[in-house]
Amino acid sequence: MTASLFNIGQAASQSGVSAKMIRHYESLGLLPTVPRTDAGYRQYGESEIHTLRFIRRARALGFSMAEIAELLKLWQDKRRASADVKRIALAHVADLERRIAEMQAMRQTLAQLAHCCQGNHRPDCPILSELAG
Repeated sequence: MTASLFNIGQAASQSGVSAKMIRHYESLGLLPTVPRTDAGYRQYGESEIHTLRFIRRARALGFSMAEIAELLKLWQDKRRASADVKRIALAHVADLERRIAEMQAMRQTLAQLAHCCQGNHRPDCPILSELAG
């Protein structure tokens, strides 16, 4: 019995990753170059579909392309140390926490400026004054 092969549209449907992003991941080396038909159409197997799903889930968690590349290498290395995976995940958590704190500070500042703005027909506006600052 032969393995199922999928064209790029079918691979996109099976993985939840657009054809454009599949080509992008290939260009970045996150997905190996796949065989092509005589007509030049890419042919994806179950392994590539599984890899695309891995990438999609990692992107949904906000990992960068560099982090995903490292996670893919670890995923494919059956002798990996889980400590290496945990290190990447915890560094990402710390980055998310930093970004959340920055966004909360921006929200607080903007809410305060909006509160100070009269919002009437007069031209003076503390929001614009702060931006011009």
